[in-house]
This record gives sequence, structure tokens and C-alpha cells, in this order.
Amino acid sequence: MRTMQKTLVIFMVIMTASCTTIEQPKSLSDPQQITTRMLLEASPLLDGVDPVDLSQIDVLELSPEMIEFMDRWIDPNEGDYARLRRLLYAVMGDGTFEVIYDDKTRTAKETFLDQRGNCLSFTSMFVAMARYVGLDAEYQEVTVPPDWSVSGQTFILSKHVNVFVRIDSRRDQMIDFNMADVHMSYERQVVSDSRGRAHYFNNKGVELMLEGDTSLAFMNLLESLKEDETFTPAWINLGILYSRNDYPDYAEAAYLEALDHGGTSLVAMNNLAALYNRQGHSELAAYYQDLVETHRMQNPYYRYHLARNAFENGDYATAIDNLNYAIRKNRNDDTFYFLMSLSYLNIGEKDSAQRWMKKAEEVAEMSTDKRKYHNKLDLLMSDSD
Repeated sequence: MRTMQKTLVIFMVIMTASCTTIEQPKSLSDPQQITTRMLLEASPLLDGVDPVDLSQIDVLELSPEMIEFMDRWIDPNEGDYARLRRLLYAVMGDGTFEVIYDDKTRTAKETFLDQRGNCLSFTSMFVAMARYVGLDAEYQEVTVPPDWSVSGQTFILSKHVNVFVRIDSRRDQMIDFNMADVHMSYERQVVSDSRGRAHYFNNKGVELMLEGDTSLAFMNLLESLKEDETFTPAWINLGILYSRNDYPDYAEAAYLEALDHGGTSLVAMNNLAALYNRQGHSELAAYYQDLVETHRMQNPYYRYHLARNAFENGDYATAIDNLNYAIRKNRNDDTFYFLMSLSYLNIGEKDSAQRWMKKAEEVAEMSTDKRKYHNKLDLLMSDSD
């Protein structure tokens, strides 16, 4: 059910949580050859095409039907928390209103009308509705680890978008279309409406690219960057759009822009490596692929992926080694401790297995996870004699 900001990646998908910096990126072409203006304002992708003004699209616009729906369900005289609970029930309760998941990105009004959309669509609808009933609701980005096992032509969903509702210091709420996929240890950041619009137009750009509408895809990616010129996914997708239309120099320039704004964007580095490989520039390709591998090995979730693979192959020592690194980099993910416990259990060290399982229980933030680990700890304790 989960969907997030879309970044179309043609080759192996990699991301990083590392904050280390890289040396100045190497480039095949003269950096002055393809300027930012050429990428955005004088693009060959718009030759003979009249531009469309997308700036008037109001992602958070309410329809009269939405207003009538909220007036029917929400009592404006109740407190913030009570209004939030009523809104949640109205939108997500059994037999009230149902939003069915699909991959298409919609505005708030379109999502309500169609009762369909992805997580960004649901977020826009909920933010708009929550604000109408007087709640302090904002977009929130959640950094979700990629699925490292995925390869080939795919989407990378790097920053999930959901709703942050500020009530008071004790009861701020995160509202999500699919809470089961959002771990509480993931990094989260409240972002502006402009950033939310950047997500919207970026998603639309990818969808149109896949449909083969190159010019309109470009216009949407351009609008995304007008909303937030530092939005790395839109630069990467712009590079992919240029690459798909046989403008490799423009693609290179867009990927380098992504690195300028995103620092260690492994997707941009990986796509540069692929671009240079296709053009026969093996030295540049190797340079970026080495950077990819270095930064990937610094990612705790990639090391967890390696640990899981080693565990499944019975190599528990390698699993423990990778998990030790992952835990040093991120001490707040209970899944790391859980796999560590199982690894020690499989080499016969039950005391260590119990200790790591107890740590998983301590770190788990949701009560259901705490109970799950507590039950497994009880089993380990009862089997220790």
C-alpha cells in the first residue's frame, strides 16, 4: 500500500542515510556547456511545444462536497484532539469514507472525488481537511530505507510523505495512509507547502514520463523545481527524462545538479556511472561506482540487508559483524537488535541472544512490537535451562 515521492531509476537503486561529504564531482563535459538555464528554460524537450501554466494548480483546494462532508462529521466546538479523532474516523472509519490505494497522484479535491490515490494524495487531502476544521496540519517527510534487494528498472521511494498534526507537546500526531510501513525510528521532518507541491509535481512528472508524454512530464518536473530548487528527486528525474530522449549531456548536467543540492545522492551517482558506462568512459564510471559502494557500505540499512542475507545463508558471524556496524550507526531500530538476537541464538549463545532480544524490546516504540519481543524473550528464557 505504501507509496512515496517517486524517483525513477533506470539501474540499481541505492540511497544513503550518511551525512558525509564527497569531493567535487567529476564531469565529462565542460560544466559551463549545459547551464541551469539550458536545463530548465531553454530545454530541447520543449521545441515546438507551447508551455502549460501549472502554477495555478491548488493541491490543497477544497470542493463544496468536502466542506459539506466535514461540516456533517466535525463539531467545531470540540477540542483539537476530539476534532482530530472525529476527522480520522470520518475519513478512515468503517462504512464512512474509503480511499482506495492506487499509484496515481491526485490533488486533495481529486482524491476526495475519486476516493482513490497514493499516500501523497491522501496526505494532501487530509492536510486540507484538517486545516479546514482548525487543526495545525502540515506535510511531513519520512526517510524510509529502500528495498536493497530490488534491482533493474524500478522506482525508488526515498522519502515517504505523511501528515503531522501539532496538538500539544504530548499529543502531536502522525497520520499515515499505511502506518504499518512507517517505523517510528525513521527520520522525520515537517516541510513547507511548497515542498509538498514539489513532491506533487515530481510525482506527476514521473507518471507522465512513463506514459510517454515527454513535454508535459518536463513541465511538471520544472514546476517541482520552481517550488523547491533543492529538491534532488526532481533533478534526478529530469536527468532520466533527458537520458530517455537521447540528450546525455543534459542528463549529466541534471545529475550533477542533484549532487550539488543533495550531497551524497547515491541515485544520482549511480545514474552518472551508468551514463558514463554507456558512453564508454570507464574511468569516470568507475569513479562514481566506487563512491556508490563506499557510501552504501556506510548505510546502516544496507548493512542490515547484508546481515539478513548472511543470516539466511547460515553465515551468522558475517551477520553479526554487519549488525554491529548497523547498530553503531543507528541505535534506534529494533529490527537490528532482533536479528542480532537470532544470530546469536543460532550459534548457541543464548545469553547473548536474550540480551539482544531484551534490547529489541526496549527500543521498540509501539506496544505491539514490545509485546512481540517480550514473548520471544520469554521463550528464550524458558528454553535456557
